Amino acid sequence: MAGPKGSKYFDIFLDYQVWLTTRSNQGKLSDNLVSLLKLIEKHGSLKSAAGIQGLSYRKAWGDLRKAEDFLGFRLIETVRGGKDGGLSRLTEDGRGLIEAFTELHKQFDEAIYNITKRFFRQLNEQEESET
Repeated sequence: MAGPKGSKYFDIFLDYQVWLTTRSNQGKLSDNLVSLLKLIEKHGSLKSAAGIQGLSYRKAWGDLRKAEDFLGFRLIETVRGGKDGGLSRLTEDGRGLIEAFTELHKQFDEAIYNITKRFFRQLNEQEESET
């Protein structure tokens, strides 16, 4: 909530996304891909993680490959399955990237919260002075 009840800013919120990209904007590691990687780590399966996010396996696999190409290292490793199916898990580099990205996002969240609070306080003060 960005303003008190009855304020014209009451239902206005700030939302944002963080992503990594190259100078030439050729690749991207986004919040959505980081979420996919976290689900892979949790469930041990790209197929399961893709399903939870509402992605096709093919789309998820393609997004991962693009991110790996852009980053220059593997994010996941796969083990082909037998009767019990395959396994996907984060590489050490993938795990380190996710931990660092998560910490970066936490710091952004804290900073943006404070910035947004000041922003909406200023808007609400302007609204009050107009009435």
